[in-house]
Amino acid sequence: FKRIDYSVGIFRSPWVGFRNFRFLFATRDAYIITRNTILYNLVFILLSTLFGVAVGIMLSEVKKQSMTKFYQTSILLPQLISIIIVANIVFAYLSNATGLINKSILPRLGQKPINFYAEPKYWPFILPAVYVWKNLGYAAVIYYASILGIDRELYEAALVDGASKFNQIVHITIPLVTPTIITLVLIHVGRIFYSDFGLFYQVPMNSGALFEVTNVIDTYVYRGLMQFNNIAMASAAGAYQSIVGFITVLLANWAVRRINPESALF
Repeated sequence: FKRIDYSVGIFRSPWVGFRNFRFLFATRDAYIITRNTILYNLVFILLSTLFGVAVGIMLSEVKKQSMTKFYQTSILLPQLISIIIVANIVFAYLSNATGLINKSILPRLGQKPINFYAEPKYWPFILPAVYVWKNLGYAAVIYYASILGIDRELYEAALVDGASKFNQIVHITIPLVTPTIITLVLIHVGRIFYSDFGLFYQVPMNSGALFEVTNVIDTYVYRGLMQFNNIAMASAAGAYQSIVGFITVLLANWAVRRINPESALF
């Protein structure tokens, strides 16, 4: 709520009220960055839940312990890779001059090269794909651990009754991991106004031609901070994200409590 003046310190800096918050709303980019932040996060929540549960179930069906460890390591490895390396891996596929897609795949299909870093229409699909690849391991391992906690006698009884593997998953596995699903979804909902900065800044290589589909609140504030060196504005944006995130968690938990009180966090 202040305009920071380093010569006098924070407490003696002039009070500016909500002027720092106007930076997010008094610009023509406000709608774009808010839209991108919310819609991308909704897609990420949906995809990470669907693929996380599916991979967790598949891991639980692997019988050899050595293979289970191999698969767990394989899906967790991308999460341990720096986003800088991920950005360069993506660039190795999408580069207009040397990329695998433009140099090896498209020519064999009789297609012209695509300048991915100047074509916004492809990135609403590229970014979710990269996100799922990099973050799938975390959700999958959590769901896998939750599935391992299910009493195996339930599956044995279902098998005796003639239930197929699909029916066992639908009527036993999914209902019993639902509390875990709800907990993870609520955590993600609480950060729906936050973004993976590296994913939206490093992976598109900060290409100005892609700002329409890659600019989110975090990257917008970062660019504003680098241009204007306005720490007060950046702090106001962080406070705004925290408050809205807290409210969304309360609303999501209220909705869960109305549908299934036992699965609510509070």
